[in-house]
Amino acid sequence: MRSGAKVAVIGGVFVLVVGGVGYGAYNVLDGLGGGGGGGDGSDGRPASAAVKTGPPSKAEISETSKKFLEAWAAGEAADASQLTNNATEAKPALSGYGAQAHVTKAVITPGPATGTTVPFTVKATVSYEGKSKPWSYSSELTVVRGLTTGRALVDWKPSVIHPDLADGESLKTGEASAPSIEALDHNGKVLTKEKYPSLGPILDALREKYGEKVGGTAGIETWIESTGEDTPDRTLLTLSKGKPGKLQTTLDADVQAAAEKAVKQYSQASVVAVRPSTGSIRAVANNPATGFNAAMLGKQAPGSTMKIVTASMLIEKGLTGANQKVECPKTVLYQGRTFQNLAGFSIPDGTLTTSFARSCNTAFIKLIDDTKDDAALAEEARDVFGIGLDWKTGSASFDGSVPEATGGEAAAQYIGQGTIQMNALNMASITATARNGTFRQPVLVPQELDGRQLATASRSLPASVSQQVTNMMRQTASWGTGKAAMASVGGDKGAKTGSAEVDGQATSNSWFTGFSNDLAAAAVVQSGGHGGDAAGPVVAQVLRAGP
Repeated sequence: MRSGAKVAVIGGVFVLVVGGVGYGAYNVLDGLGGGGGGGDGSDGRPASAAVKTGPPSKAEISETSKKFLEAWAAGEAADASQLTNNATEAKPALSGYGAQAHVTKAVITPGPATGTTVPFTVKATVSYEGKSKPWSYSSELTVVRGLTTGRALVDWKPSVIHPDLADGESLKTGEASAPSIEALDHNGKVLTKEKYPSLGPILDALREKYGEKVGGTAGIETWIESTGEDTPDRTLLTLSKGKPGKLQTTLDADVQAAAEKAVKQYSQASVVAVRPSTGSIRAVANNPATGFNAAMLGKQAPGSTMKIVTASMLIEKGLTGANQKVECPKTVLYQGRTFQNLAGFSIPDGTLTTSFARSCNTAFIKLIDDTKDDAALAEEARDVFGIGLDWKTGSASFDGSVPEATGGEAAAQYIGQGTIQMNALNMASITATARNGTFRQPVLVPQELDGRQLATASRSLPASVSQQVTNMMRQTASWGTGKAAMASVGGDKGAKTGSAEVDGQATSNSWFTGFSNDLAAAAVVQSGGHGGDAAGPVVAQVLRAGP
Protein backbone atom coordinates (compact mmCIF):
# COMPACT_ATOMS: atom_id res chain seq x y z
CA MET A 1 0.00 0.00 0.00
CA ARG A 2 1.66 3.21 -1.11
CA SER A 3 2.04 6.36 0.91
CA GLY A 4 -1.04 8.56 0.65
CA ALA A 5 -3.60 5.81 0.98
CA LYS A 6 -5.78 6.23 4.04
CA VAL A 7 -8.22 4.01 5.87
CA ALA A 8 -11.09 5.87 7.53
CA VAL A 9 -13.81 4.81 9.91
CA ILE A 10 -17.16 6.49 9.29
CA GLY A 11 -20.11 5.84 11.55
CA GLY A 12 -18.25 3.02 13.28
CA VAL A 13 -17.53 1.15 10.02
CA PHE A 14 -14.13 1.38 8.32
CA VAL A 15 -13.84 2.20 4.61
CA LEU A 16 -10.75 2.74 2.49
CA VAL A 17 -9.96 6.16 1.09
CA VAL A 18 -7.21 6.31 -1.56
CA GLY A 19 -5.20 9.43 -2.21
CA GLY A 20 -2.77 10.17 -5.04
CA VAL A 21 -2.20 7.36 -7.50
CA GLY A 22 -4.46 4.73 -5.93
CA TYR A 23 -5.51 1.22 -6.67
CA GLY A 24 -8.61 2.04 -8.70
CA ALA A 25 -12.07 0.84 -7.84
CA TYR A 26 -12.49 -2.33 -5.85
CA ASN A 27 -14.55 -4.02 -3.18
CA VAL A 28 -13.18 -3.50 0.33
CA LEU A 29 -13.08 -7.27 0.81
CA ASP A 30 -12.12 -8.17 -2.76
CA GLY A 31 -9.51 -10.92 -3.03
CA LEU A 32 -9.40 -11.88 0.67
CA GLY A 33 -8.41 -15.42 1.67
CA GLY A 34 -11.47 -17.66 1.71
CA GLY A 35 -13.02 -15.71 -1.19
CA GLY A 36 -13.86 -16.94 -4.65
CA GLY A 37 -11.59 -18.76 -7.03
CA GLY A 38 -10.52 -22.34 -7.42
CA GLY A 39 -7.66 -24.18 -5.79
CA ASP A 40 -7.53 -25.92 -2.43
CA GLY A 41 -10.09 -23.70 -0.75
CA SER A 42 -7.63 -22.26 1.78
CA ASP A 43 -5.71 -19.52 0.05
CA GLY A 44 -6.97 -19.34 -3.52
CA ARG A 45 -3.84 -21.10 -4.81
CA PRO A 46 -4.41 -23.90 -7.35
CA ALA A 47 -3.87 -27.26 -5.73
CA SER A 48 -1.10 -28.10 -8.16
CA ALA A 49 0.77 -24.81 -7.74
CA ALA A 50 4.21 -24.99 -6.12
CA VAL A 51 4.55 -23.45 -2.65
CA LYS A 52 6.51 -20.22 -2.92
CA THR A 53 9.66 -19.80 -0.85
CA GLY A 54 12.03 -16.98 -0.02
CA PRO A 55 11.31 -13.45 1.17
CA PRO A 56 8.09 -11.82 -0.10
CA SER A 57 8.47 -9.50 -3.08
CA LYS A 58 7.70 -5.77 -3.05
CA ALA A 59 4.46 -6.48 -4.88
CA GLU A 60 3.45 -9.11 -2.33
CA ILE A 61 4.30 -6.79 0.56
CA SER A 62 2.19 -4.04 -0.96
CA GLU A 63 -0.75 -6.30 -1.78
CA THR A 64 -0.79 -8.15 1.56
CA SER A 65 -0.53 -5.02 3.71
CA LYS A 66 -3.22 -3.34 1.55
CA LYS A 67 -5.66 -6.24 1.92
CA PHE A 68 -4.98 -6.60 5.63
CA LEU A 69 -5.59 -2.91 6.34
CA GLU A 70 -8.70 -2.96 4.15
CA ALA A 71 -10.17 -5.89 6.05
CA TRP A 72 -9.24 -4.44 9.44
CA ALA A 73 -10.69 -1.12 8.32
CA ALA A 74 -13.93 -2.75 7.23
CA GLY A 75 -14.35 -4.34 10.62
CA GLU A 76 -13.94 -7.79 9.08
CA ALA A 77 -11.77 -9.33 11.78
CA ALA A 78 -12.17 -12.88 10.49
CA ASP A 79 -11.02 -11.95 6.99
CA ALA A 80 -8.16 -9.78 8.28
CA SER A 81 -6.98 -12.54 10.59
CA GLN A 82 -6.73 -14.95 7.64
CA LEU A 83 -4.17 -12.59 6.15
CA THR A 84 -1.90 -13.16 9.16
CA ASN A 85 0.26 -16.11 10.14
CA ASN A 86 -1.69 -16.58 13.39
CA ALA A 87 -5.43 -16.20 12.74
CA THR A 88 -6.38 -17.74 16.08
CA GLU A 89 -4.79 -14.91 18.06
CA ALA A 90 -5.32 -12.14 15.51
CA LYS A 91 -9.12 -12.47 15.18
CA PRO A 92 -10.15 -11.63 18.79
CA ALA A 93 -7.58 -8.83 18.96
CA LEU A 94 -8.86 -7.23 15.75
CA SER A 95 -12.49 -7.69 16.82
CA GLY A 96 -11.78 -6.00 20.13
CA TYR A 97 -10.54 -2.81 18.47
CA GLY A 98 -14.11 -1.67 17.99
CA ALA A 99 -16.01 -3.87 20.44
CA GLN A 100 -13.76 -3.44 23.50
CA ALA A 101 -11.55 -0.42 22.78
CA HIS A 102 -14.55 1.45 21.34
CA VAL A 103 -12.67 3.03 18.46
CA THR A 104 -15.44 4.64 16.38
CA LYS A 105 -13.57 6.77 13.87
CA ALA A 106 -10.04 6.53 12.54
CA VAL A 107 -7.77 7.37 9.68
CA ILE A 108 -4.87 4.96 9.07
CA THR A 109 -2.10 6.31 6.89
CA PRO A 110 0.62 3.88 5.80
CA GLY A 111 4.10 5.07 4.97
CA PRO A 112 6.53 3.63 2.44
CA ALA A 113 7.71 0.10 3.18
CA THR A 114 11.22 -0.47 4.49
CA GLY A 115 12.11 -3.94 3.41
CA THR A 116 9.25 -6.13 4.61
CA THR A 117 8.02 -3.62 7.20
CA VAL A 118 5.16 -1.20 6.53
CA PRO A 119 4.75 1.63 9.07
CA PHE A 120 1.44 3.40 9.52
CA THR A 121 -0.13 6.11 11.66
CA VAL A 122 -3.55 6.04 13.27
CA LYS A 123 -5.66 9.12 14.01
CA ALA A 124 -8.71 7.80 15.81
CA THR A 125 -11.66 8.79 17.94
CA VAL A 126 -12.60 6.76 20.98
CA SER A 127 -16.19 7.05 22.24
CA TYR A 128 -17.78 5.61 25.36
CA GLU A 129 -21.04 6.50 27.08
CA GLY A 130 -21.24 9.98 25.57
CA LYS A 131 -17.54 10.74 26.08
CA SER A 132 -15.28 11.07 23.01
CA LYS A 133 -11.66 11.99 22.54
CA PRO A 134 -9.11 11.97 19.68
CA TRP A 135 -6.36 9.36 19.85
CA SER A 136 -3.24 9.24 17.68
CA TYR A 137 -0.35 6.78 17.52
CA SER A 138 1.99 5.00 15.11
CA SER A 139 2.56 1.31 14.56
CA GLU A 140 3.85 -1.06 11.88
CA LEU A 141 3.36 -4.47 10.36
CA THR A 142 5.77 -6.91 8.77
CA VAL A 143 5.00 -9.21 5.87
CA VAL A 144 6.50 -12.73 5.93
CA ARG A 145 6.23 -15.91 3.88
CA GLY A 146 3.78 -18.48 5.28
CA LEU A 147 5.63 -21.64 6.24
CA THR A 148 3.06 -24.12 4.91
CA THR A 149 1.13 -22.21 2.24
CA GLY A 150 3.91 -20.03 0.87
CA ARG A 151 1.53 -17.05 0.95
CA ALA A 152 2.68 -13.57 1.87
CA LEU A 153 1.13 -12.93 5.31
CA VAL A 154 1.23 -10.30 8.04
CA ASP A 155 3.48 -11.51 10.85
CA TRP A 156 0.97 -11.34 13.67
CA LYS A 157 1.94 -9.53 16.84
CA PRO A 158 -0.37 -7.59 19.17
CA SER A 159 1.85 -4.54 18.52
CA VAL A 160 0.36 -4.34 15.02
CA ILE A 161 -2.78 -2.93 16.64
CA HIS A 162 -0.86 -0.73 19.09
CA PRO A 163 2.94 -0.58 19.59
CA ASP A 164 2.70 -1.02 23.38
CA LEU A 165 0.60 -4.18 23.23
CA ALA A 166 2.40 -7.40 24.21
CA ASP A 167 1.36 -11.03 24.07
CA GLY A 168 -1.67 -11.74 26.24
CA GLU A 169 -2.64 -8.06 26.53
CA SER A 170 -5.67 -6.29 25.07
CA LEU A 171 -7.10 -2.80 24.56
CA LYS A 172 -10.09 -1.78 26.68
CA THR A 173 -12.14 1.39 27.06
CA GLY A 174 -14.54 2.00 29.93
CA GLU A 175 -14.52 2.95 33.56
CA ALA A 176 -10.87 2.80 34.58
CA SER A 177 -9.68 -0.42 36.13
CA ALA A 178 -8.35 1.50 39.15
CA PRO A 179 -9.09 4.90 40.73
CA SER A 180 -6.79 7.81 39.93
CA ILE A 181 -3.93 8.89 42.18
CA GLU A 182 -1.83 12.01 42.54
CA ALA A 183 1.56 10.72 43.59
CA LEU A 184 3.65 12.97 45.82
CA ASP A 185 7.27 12.80 46.87
CA HIS A 186 8.22 12.82 50.55
CA ASN A 187 8.15 16.63 50.53
CA GLY A 188 4.73 16.86 48.87
CA LYS A 189 5.90 17.60 45.31
CA VAL A 190 3.69 16.10 42.58
CA LEU A 191 5.23 13.24 40.57
CA THR A 192 3.90 12.61 37.06
CA LYS A 193 4.96 10.17 34.35
CA GLU A 194 5.17 13.10 31.92
CA LYS A 195 7.84 14.85 34.01
CA TYR A 196 9.48 11.65 35.28
CA PRO A 197 9.05 9.05 32.50
CA SER A 198 10.74 6.24 34.42
CA LEU A 199 7.97 6.39 37.01
CA GLY A 200 5.33 5.45 34.42
CA PRO A 201 5.08 1.73 35.21
CA ILE A 202 5.59 2.39 38.93
CA LEU A 203 2.80 4.97 39.12
CA ASP A 204 0.51 2.61 37.21
CA ALA A 205 1.28 -0.13 39.73
CA LEU A 206 0.78 2.20 42.71
CA ARG A 207 -2.51 3.38 41.27
CA GLU A 208 -3.74 -0.18 40.90
CA LYS A 209 -2.72 -1.08 44.45
CA TYR A 210 -3.51 2.09 46.38
CA GLY A 211 -5.95 4.16 44.29
CA GLU A 212 -9.05 3.12 46.21
CA LYS A 213 -7.24 3.14 49.56
CA VAL A 214 -6.32 6.84 49.20
CA GLY A 215 -9.82 7.88 48.13
CA GLY A 216 -9.46 8.12 44.37
CA THR A 217 -12.35 7.65 41.94
CA ALA A 218 -12.19 6.16 38.45
CA GLY A 219 -12.65 8.07 35.21
CA ILE A 220 -13.30 6.86 31.65
CA GLU A 221 -10.11 5.65 29.98
CA THR A 222 -8.58 3.53 27.24
CA TRP A 223 -5.98 1.21 28.66
CA ILE A 224 -3.85 -1.84 28.00
CA GLU A 225 -5.14 -4.68 30.12
CA SER A 226 -2.27 -6.85 31.26
CA THR A 227 -2.27 -10.45 32.39
CA GLY A 228 1.19 -10.30 33.98
CA GLU A 229 1.42 -10.30 37.77
CA ASP A 230 4.21 -7.71 37.77
CA THR A 231 2.79 -5.65 34.89
CA PRO A 232 -0.04 -3.27 35.81
CA ASP A 233 -2.67 -1.99 33.38
CA ARG A 234 -1.36 1.05 31.46
CA THR A 235 -3.52 4.04 30.61
CA LEU A 236 -3.24 5.21 26.99
CA LEU A 237 -6.04 7.79 26.80
CA THR A 238 -8.21 9.59 29.35
CA LEU A 239 -11.70 10.47 28.14
CA SER A 240 -12.81 11.88 31.48
CA LYS A 241 -10.79 12.23 34.64
CA GLY A 242 -11.74 10.71 37.95
CA LYS A 243 -10.94 12.26 41.31
CA PRO A 244 -7.32 11.47 42.15
CA GLY A 245 -6.46 10.30 45.64
CA LYS A 246 -3.25 11.73 47.09
CA LEU A 247 -0.56 9.10 47.60
CA GLN A 248 2.65 10.09 49.34
CA THR A 249 5.74 8.12 48.38
CA THR A 250 9.28 8.06 49.73
CA LEU A 251 10.69 9.39 46.45
CA ASP A 252 12.53 12.69 46.22
CA ALA A 253 11.67 14.83 43.18
CA ASP A 254 15.16 16.35 42.91
CA VAL A 255 16.97 13.02 43.18
CA GLN A 256 14.48 11.45 40.75
CA ALA A 257 15.08 14.24 38.22
CA ALA A 258 18.83 13.66 38.45
CA ALA A 259 18.34 9.91 38.03
CA GLU A 260 16.15 10.39 34.94
CA LYS A 261 18.79 12.60 33.36
CA ALA A 262 21.67 10.29 34.30
CA VAL A 263 20.32 7.10 32.70
CA LYS A 264 19.56 8.87 29.42
CA GLN A 265 23.29 8.89 28.67
CA TYR A 266 23.03 5.20 27.74
CA SER A 267 20.64 3.10 25.68
CA GLN A 268 20.07 0.62 28.52
CA ALA A 269 20.68 1.75 32.07
CA SER A 270 19.04 1.60 35.51
CA VAL A 271 19.68 3.36 38.81
CA VAL A 272 18.14 3.36 42.29
CA ALA A 273 18.83 5.59 45.30
CA VAL A 274 18.03 4.55 48.89
CA ARG A 275 18.39 6.32 52.24
CA PRO A 276 20.46 3.98 54.47
CA SER A 277 19.04 5.16 57.80
CA THR A 278 15.42 4.42 56.84
CA GLY A 279 15.35 2.30 53.67
CA SER A 280 13.33 5.00 51.89
CA ILE A 281 13.68 4.75 48.11
CA ARG A 282 14.55 8.22 46.82
CA ALA A 283 14.75 7.52 43.07
CA VAL A 284 14.13 4.79 40.49
CA ALA A 285 15.06 5.38 36.86
CA ASN A 286 15.42 3.31 33.70
CA ASN A 287 16.32 3.94 30.10
CA PRO A 288 14.31 3.01 28.12
CA ALA A 289 11.77 4.60 30.41
CA THR A 290 8.69 2.64 29.37
CA GLY A 291 7.71 -0.94 30.00
CA PHE A 292 9.85 -3.21 32.17
CA ASN A 293 11.11 -1.71 35.44
CA ALA A 294 14.59 -3.24 35.26
CA ALA A 295 15.84 -1.18 38.22
CA MET A 296 13.56 -3.09 40.60
CA LEU A 297 12.73 -6.28 38.68
CA GLY A 298 15.96 -7.03 36.79
CA LYS A 299 17.96 -10.21 37.41
CA GLN A 300 21.66 -10.04 36.51
CA ALA A 301 25.07 -10.90 37.91
CA PRO A 302 26.36 -7.76 39.70
CA GLY A 303 30.09 -8.36 39.22
CA SER A 304 32.53 -7.08 41.82
CA THR A 305 29.99 -4.89 43.59
CA MET A 306 29.11 -8.20 45.30
CA LYS A 307 32.50 -8.04 47.05
CA ILE A 308 30.80 -5.82 49.65
CA VAL A 309 28.94 -8.93 50.85
CA THR A 310 31.93 -11.24 50.33
CA ALA A 311 34.26 -8.97 52.30
CA SER A 312 31.71 -8.64 55.08
CA MET A 313 31.43 -12.42 55.36
CA LEU A 314 35.20 -13.00 55.34
CA ILE A 315 35.84 -10.33 57.98
CA GLU A 316 32.92 -11.45 60.14
CA LYS A 317 34.30 -15.02 60.16
CA GLY A 318 37.68 -13.72 61.28
CA LEU A 319 39.42 -14.96 58.13
CA THR A 320 40.88 -11.56 57.23
CA GLY A 321 40.60 -7.86 58.02
CA ALA A 322 40.72 -4.59 56.16
CA ASN A 323 44.37 -4.03 57.05
CA GLN A 324 45.55 -7.64 56.93
CA LYS A 325 47.83 -8.93 54.20
CA VAL A 326 46.17 -10.97 51.42
CA GLU A 327 47.60 -12.46 48.25
CA CYS A 328 46.50 -10.99 44.92
CA PRO A 329 48.21 -12.99 42.14
CA LYS A 330 47.48 -12.49 38.42
CA THR A 331 45.50 -15.71 38.22
CA VAL A 332 44.18 -18.41 40.52
CA LEU A 333 43.01 -21.95 39.78
CA TYR A 334 40.08 -23.13 41.84
CA GLN A 335 38.62 -26.62 41.32
CA GLY A 336 39.32 -26.70 37.62
CA ARG A 337 38.41 -23.09 36.80
CA THR A 338 40.92 -20.33 36.23
CA PHE A 339 40.12 -16.82 37.44
CA GLN A 340 42.11 -13.69 36.69
CA ASN A 341 42.17 -9.98 37.35
CA LEU A 342 41.40 -7.33 34.77
CA ALA A 343 44.34 -7.10 32.36
CA GLY A 344 46.16 -9.67 34.51
CA PHE A 345 47.32 -7.28 37.23
CA SER A 346 48.66 -8.43 40.60
CA ILE A 347 49.24 -6.65 43.92
CA PRO A 348 52.47 -7.60 45.66
CA ASP A 349 52.36 -7.41 49.44
CA GLY A 350 48.84 -5.87 49.49
CA THR A 351 46.06 -5.80 52.11
CA LEU A 352 42.36 -6.65 51.82
CA THR A 353 41.67 -2.93 51.46
CA THR A 354 44.07 -2.70 48.53
CA SER A 355 42.47 -5.69 46.83
CA PHE A 356 38.96 -4.33 47.47
CA ALA A 357 39.78 -0.83 46.24
CA ARG A 358 41.51 -2.10 43.09
CA SER A 359 38.93 -4.89 42.62
CA CYS A 360 41.27 -7.86 42.76
CA ASN A 361 39.34 -11.06 42.03
CA THR A 362 42.00 -13.59 42.97
CA ALA A 363 42.43 -12.30 46.53
CA PHE A 364 38.81 -13.12 47.36
CA ILE A 365 38.77 -16.49 45.60
CA LYS A 366 41.91 -17.67 47.40
CA LEU A 367 40.06 -17.32 50.73
CA ILE A 368 37.17 -19.63 49.78
CA ASP A 369 38.62 -22.81 51.30
CA ASP A 370 39.22 -21.03 54.60
CA THR A 371 35.47 -20.57 55.12
CA LYS A 372 34.89 -24.38 55.21
CA ASP A 373 31.23 -23.61 54.53
CA ASP A 374 29.61 -23.75 51.09
CA ALA A 375 26.58 -21.84 52.37
CA ALA A 376 28.57 -18.98 53.95
CA LEU A 377 28.02 -16.37 51.22
CA ALA A 378 24.33 -17.21 50.75
CA GLU A 379 23.76 -16.99 54.50
CA GLU A 380 25.56 -13.65 54.80
CA ALA A 381 23.49 -12.22 51.94
CA ARG A 382 20.23 -13.40 53.49
CA ASP A 383 20.82 -13.07 57.24
CA VAL A 384 22.64 -9.72 57.22
CA PHE A 385 21.80 -7.98 53.92
CA GLY A 386 18.18 -9.17 53.59
CA ILE A 387 18.61 -10.60 50.10
CA GLY A 388 15.71 -12.84 49.05
CA LEU A 389 13.47 -12.07 52.04
CA ASP A 390 10.32 -11.15 50.06
CA TRP A 391 10.51 -7.37 50.27
CA LYS A 392 7.25 -5.40 50.39
CA THR A 393 8.32 -2.10 48.86
CA GLY A 394 4.81 -1.05 47.87
CA SER A 395 5.50 -1.97 44.25
CA ALA A 396 6.67 -5.18 42.59
CA SER A 397 10.35 -5.96 43.13
CA PHE A 398 12.84 -8.78 42.77
CA ASP A 399 14.75 -9.04 46.03
CA GLY A 400 17.99 -10.64 44.85
CA SER A 401 19.19 -14.23 44.86
CA VAL A 402 22.39 -15.86 46.11
CA PRO A 403 21.93 -19.64 45.80
CA GLU A 404 24.22 -21.99 47.70
CA ALA A 405 27.03 -23.18 45.43
CA THR A 406 30.12 -25.38 45.45
CA GLY A 407 33.34 -25.67 43.49
CA GLY A 408 34.03 -23.27 40.64
CA GLU A 409 30.49 -21.92 40.85
CA ALA A 410 31.11 -20.82 44.44
CA ALA A 411 34.31 -19.09 43.36
CA ALA A 412 32.40 -17.20 40.67
CA GLN A 413 29.86 -16.09 43.26
CA TYR A 414 32.56 -14.59 45.48
CA ILE A 415 33.22 -12.04 42.74
CA GLY A 416 29.59 -11.50 41.76
CA GLN A 417 29.37 -13.86 38.80
CA GLY A 418 27.80 -17.29 38.34
CA THR A 419 24.28 -17.85 39.64
CA ILE A 420 23.97 -14.63 41.65
CA GLN A 421 21.14 -12.35 40.45
CA MET A 422 20.73 -8.72 41.46
CA ASN A 423 19.35 -5.41 40.24
CA ALA A 424 20.09 -1.77 41.02
CA LEU A 425 17.64 -1.77 43.93
CA ASN A 426 19.34 -4.77 45.55
CA MET A 427 22.83 -3.31 45.23
CA ALA A 428 21.74 0.11 46.54
CA SER A 429 20.25 -1.71 49.53
CA ILE A 430 23.43 -3.74 50.07
CA THR A 431 25.45 -0.53 50.13
CA ALA A 432 22.94 1.06 52.50
CA THR A 433 23.21 -1.94 54.84
CA ALA A 434 27.01 -1.86 54.83
CA ARG A 435 26.86 1.87 55.55
CA ASN A 436 24.17 1.64 58.25
CA GLY A 437 25.12 -1.72 59.74
CA THR A 438 21.50 -2.91 59.77
CA PHE A 439 19.26 -3.94 56.87
CA ARG A 440 16.35 -1.56 56.39
CA GLN A 441 13.99 -3.01 53.82
CA PRO A 442 13.66 -0.55 50.92
CA VAL A 443 10.20 1.06 50.73
CA LEU A 444 8.55 3.12 48.02
CA VAL A 445 5.31 3.71 49.93
CA PRO A 446 5.36 4.35 53.70
CA GLN A 447 4.44 1.26 55.72
CA GLU A 448 1.86 3.22 57.69
CA LEU A 449 -0.42 3.44 54.67
CA ASP A 450 -1.34 -0.23 54.64
CA GLY A 451 0.46 -1.79 57.60
CA ARG A 452 2.19 -4.38 55.42
CA GLN A 453 4.87 -6.56 57.02
CA LEU A 454 8.36 -5.45 56.02
CA ALA A 455 11.22 -7.91 55.70
CA THR A 456 13.78 -7.94 58.51
CA ALA A 457 17.22 -9.57 58.52
CA SER A 458 17.98 -11.97 61.33
CA ARG A 459 20.99 -9.98 62.54
CA SER A 460 22.94 -6.78 62.01
CA LEU A 461 26.49 -6.48 60.73
CA PRO A 462 28.85 -6.19 63.72
CA ALA A 463 29.90 -2.57 64.16
CA SER A 464 33.59 -3.34 63.61
CA VAL A 465 32.81 -5.17 60.35
CA SER A 466 30.52 -2.41 59.11
CA GLN A 467 33.24 0.13 59.87
CA GLN A 468 35.92 -1.85 58.02
CA VAL A 469 33.79 -2.43 54.91
CA THR A 470 32.64 1.19 54.84
CA ASN A 471 36.27 2.35 55.16
CA MET A 472 37.27 0.08 52.25
CA MET A 473 34.52 1.71 50.17
CA ARG A 474 35.87 5.12 51.17
CA GLN A 475 39.32 4.09 49.92
CA THR A 476 37.80 2.87 46.65
CA ALA A 477 36.26 6.30 46.14
CA SER A 478 39.41 8.11 47.26
CA TRP A 479 42.17 6.38 45.29
CA GLY A 480 40.77 3.09 43.97
CA THR A 481 38.72 2.15 40.92
CA GLY A 482 35.93 4.55 41.90
CA LYS A 483 38.13 7.65 42.20
CA ALA A 484 37.36 9.28 38.83
CA ALA A 485 33.60 8.73 39.04
CA MET A 486 33.31 9.94 42.63
CA ALA A 487 35.60 12.96 42.31
CA SER A 488 32.66 15.34 41.96
CA VAL A 489 30.73 13.88 44.91
CA GLY A 490 31.03 15.60 48.27
CA GLY A 491 30.44 14.55 51.85
CA ASP A 492 31.40 11.28 53.50
CA LYS A 493 31.59 9.05 50.44
CA GLY A 494 32.44 5.52 49.38
CA ALA A 495 32.06 3.26 46.35
CA LYS A 496 32.55 -0.13 44.72
CA THR A 497 32.93 -0.86 41.02
CA GLY A 498 31.93 -3.98 39.13
CA SER A 499 32.06 -5.49 35.65
CA ALA A 500 29.88 -8.51 34.95
CA GLU A 501 30.61 -10.77 32.01
CA VAL A 502 27.58 -12.09 30.13
CA ASP A 503 27.61 -15.08 27.78
CA GLY A 504 27.30 -14.00 24.15
CA GLN A 505 27.96 -10.35 25.01
CA ALA A 506 31.20 -8.83 23.72
CA THR A 507 31.40 -6.14 26.41
CA SER A 508 30.69 -6.69 30.09
CA ASN A 509 27.90 -4.92 31.97
CA SER A 510 29.02 -1.93 33.99
CA TRP A 511 28.03 -1.85 37.69
CA PHE A 512 28.71 0.78 40.31
CA THR A 513 27.42 1.44 43.80
CA GLY A 514 28.27 4.17 46.24
CA PHE A 515 27.15 6.40 49.08
CA SER A 516 27.39 10.03 50.10
CA ASN A 517 26.30 10.88 53.64
CA ASP A 518 22.82 9.36 54.10
CA LEU A 519 22.18 8.43 50.47
CA ALA A 520 23.23 5.24 48.68
CA ALA A 521 22.82 4.55 44.97
CA ALA A 522 23.58 1.77 42.53
CA ALA A 523 23.47 1.60 38.74
CA VAL A 524 23.97 -0.87 35.92
CA VAL A 525 24.67 -0.02 32.28
CA GLN A 526 24.26 -2.84 29.78
CA SER A 527 27.48 -3.48 27.81
CA GLY A 528 29.00 -0.47 29.56
CA GLY A 529 32.36 -2.08 30.31
CA HIS A 530 34.25 -1.13 33.46
CA GLY A 531 32.08 -0.04 36.36
CA GLY A 532 33.80 3.28 36.86
CA ASP A 533 33.47 4.27 33.22
CA ALA A 534 29.70 4.03 32.62
CA ALA A 535 27.68 3.20 35.74
CA GLY A 536 29.98 5.30 37.95
CA PRO A 537 29.03 8.69 36.48
CA VAL A 538 25.34 7.71 36.69
CA VAL A 539 25.63 7.01 40.43
CA ALA A 540 27.69 10.16 41.00
CA GLN A 541 25.08 12.33 39.29
CA VAL A 542 22.37 10.90 41.53
CA LEU A 543 24.41 11.25 44.73
CA ARG A 544 25.18 14.89 43.95
CA ALA A 545 21.43 15.60 43.95
CA GLY A 546 21.01 14.28 47.48
CA PRO A 547 20.78 16.41 50.61
